[in-house]
Amino acid sequence: MLPIDLQHLPSSEELPCSDDTPVDNEDQNLLPNILLFLLNSIWANRNDWYFGVDMGIYHTTGKSPRVPVIPDGFLSLGVERRKPSRKGRGRLSYVLWEENNIPPILTLELVSHSYGGEYDEKMDIYARLGVLYYVIYNPEFWQRDGHQPFEVYKLTNGQYELQIGEPYWMPEVGLGIGRHQALFGNLPQEQLAWFDAKGDRYLSEAEAERRRREQLEAFLRSHGFDPDQLPPS
Repeated sequence: MLPIDLQHLPSSEELPCSDDTPVDNEDQNLLPNILLFLLNSIWANRNDWYFGVDMGIYHTTGKSPRVPVIPDGFLSLGVERRKPSRKGRGRLSYVLWEENNIPPILTLELVSHSYGGEYDEKMDIYARLGVLYYVIYNPEFWQRDGHQPFEVYKLTNGQYELQIGEPYWMPEVGLGIGRHQALFGNLPQEQLAWFDAKGDRYLSEAEAERRRREQLEAFLRSHGFDPDQLPPS
């Protein structure tokens, strides 16, 4: 391996922002985006985090700083939520030497039909980067791969150790992560979600509004009012 010139690293504008490789299935794009949308609500008043979806992470621990690792999703803390590029857009990619060398605190991989080294090659890369939590979601091919459908690994002394419990609480992040059954486009689907310290799932804005409406309707009925027969305001 040739030595990397740390004094002359390329900028994010000089690095490819996509490898033009399509994802294997729709969940690889949908599920990380659902986590991102939830964070936009949960941490709406915080500006010290960034969640990337299918975005290259450029680093100096591999063969070349021009070769990124591309998780399906990742979360970084202690960085700018919105970091404009010189082209006026947000991040083109996540370049460690432009992020004060702050690695993601969590990476997410969704295993698909085409195995992508989630249990070996990528695990080694994330360990070298110092990613504290590594989540692997493998609902379809877990038996093929000899693993569980949902696994959370924590970096301990440079090695990933499989954790127990779901949802799994991550005190360094201030969130738990796990699975739940939901409707998406009126179709039932297992999704990933964030949870609080009590193990309660964070609701989307639409779910929260629906729950408030149902609670109000239940309150009205308990007092003898039909919520469908109320006079117009």
